[in-house]
Amino acid sequence: MRTIFMRMTVRETIFALSSGALPSGVAIVRISGAMVGAICQELAGRLPEPRRAALRSIRSRNGLMLDQALVLWFPAPHSFTGEDCLELHLHGGRALIRIVLEELGSFDNCRMAEAGEFSRRAFEHGKLDLVEIEGLSDLLAADTEMQRRLAVEQSSGGLSAVYETWRAKLVEARAMIEAELDFSDEGDIPGSVSERVWADMHDFAGQLERALANLKTGEIIRDGFKVVIAGRPNAGKSSLLNALAGRDVAIVTEYEGTTRDILHIELDIGGFAVHFYDTAGLRETAEPVEREGIRRALAKMEEADLVLSLSDGSELVDFVEVPAGLPVIRVLTKCDLMIDSDMKPTGDILVSSASGVGIDDLKRKVLSHVEARVGAFSLAIPSRLRHGQQLNEALQEVRRAIADTHLGLEMRAEHLRRASDALARITGRIDVEMLLGKIFSEFCVGK
Repeated sequence: MRTIFMRMTVRETIFALSSGALPSGVAIVRISGAMVGAICQELAGRLPEPRRAALRSIRSRNGLMLDQALVLWFPAPHSFTGEDCLELHLHGGRALIRIVLEELGSFDNCRMAEAGEFSRRAFEHGKLDLVEIEGLSDLLAADTEMQRRLAVEQSSGGLSAVYETWRAKLVEARAMIEAELDFSDEGDIPGSVSERVWADMHDFAGQLERALANLKTGEIIRDGFKVVIAGRPNAGKSSLLNALAGRDVAIVTEYEGTTRDILHIELDIGGFAVHFYDTAGLRETAEPVEREGIRRALAKMEEADLVLSLSDGSELVDFVEVPAGLPVIRVLTKCDLMIDSDMKPTGDILVSSASGVGIDDLKRKVLSHVEARVGAFSLAIPSRLRHGQQLNEALQEVRRAIADTHLGLEMRAEHLRRASDALARITGRIDVEMLLGKIFSEFCVGK
């Protein structure tokens, strides 16, 4: 991280391929920094009009024709990074992009960008705050509709606006307290003005508590809903995983104990990312590898948001015990082997992995659990542990300011200042240098 910081202080011009993997129909090379004008004149002639595409011949510095490309110029400060930016929309051949990048690297004080460096410059120039940048990172990684919607809310500033509103509320409260301290002898500053603050702070503490309660919702949308498939050996767990995935993920045999390690798939169900984990069959065994698989299965069950407890519906029903408090769906498998004369065992749903009967119904049941867990919500909610930690710190400081009535107003106002600082750390207003390397390293090169 220190290397990035030192490079950025001398403001080298940076460049990178910002579009997808090569070869491709079109490849976009992005350039940002003070050398943009000189680079454009050398490779593509005069700068085009700002924010208007111009078709230009791209040539090497020794005059070799490289490509016909669209060139766009975004002068500072009206660009993504806040610096002069240039985009070259080239044909996406590997050899072509390689030689263009080599030409760019031949300019003095011009180098390939590191991961997330364009976004970091946008942050340093005040174009985006940290919450918006994290939302942008999530938008690039979004696989489901709900992930996309959550990321758009954050990258467009919806969540940042909430945090800034709360921070302004704390600043106003501190101002009222300090006005009483500084001007209590003035006629237009009533001595009880600060008393009005504490009623507002009670309400504000409730808002912080609700935000923290929504953290799990945000994490489920962003990271996915965890469903563990558990049961005795040969209960049909691996077959169900394959049926849910629509492909052969797990090895299925008639022998017990085939699954030793945890197998995982991710599905998009109703716009939510749902993770299914196939686990080892639960039974008493002396075999050391199988025992380790069972230990891992029990540990994964403790982390689950939902457990599918499986039992072979064509034989004696034997559901495994699920940790107390965990939601569970009792699934009777192999219903295609049941005959009409059989006693119908009790369970929540009958499925057949072989024929596909009940698979869609099971997905709908899982979706209902996801929807019940997230409830009705605004998408302006925290979704990262970092946000939760700072929100919790702010809440504790507000609670101390309210509760410590034996302290003077100066100390109670100090608690509110600390709460305000905690909220400012979320958006990146203060004390964020240690976070920057981690946050921007999550980006691909070129963003």
